[in-house]
Amino acid sequence: MSHCSSTAPFLSVRNGAKAVAFYKAAFGATELFRIGSDDESVVAQLAVGDGQFWVSDESPEHKNFSPETLGGGTVRMVMVFDDPDAAFDQAVSAGATVVTPMANDYGWRLGRVADPYGHHWEIGKPLQ
Repeated sequence: MSHCSSTAPFLSVRNGAKAVAFYKAAFGATELFRIGSDDESVVAQLAVGDGQFWVSDESPEHKNFSPETLGGGTVRMVMVFDDPDAAFDQAVSAGATVVTPMANDYGWRLGRVADPYGHHWEIGKPLQ
């Protein structure tokens, strides 16, 4: 079998340009690659720390649907931060909705938010 060097989620949303702006504000994401402008469909590769993910406008004709269209998502992203409480608060200040408040559970400091596009993000770190 061939060696895989990385795997990254590809998130479908209803408004890609606004989603890219949200992920920059909420998670401090940086844009690595982008096709499209703020007034058209976009495909963008973003990075938060060492993690990367892709965002694009949904395209039902290609079987790419957003959680808004489906009435929910099928995955959750897990983000590990040195200061998960600050990261959680930043995401909420940028417009994320609290799903589960920050708490110590399962050996982790962990909370969950939903972004404005229906994707869920677990924010935390293992407890020492």
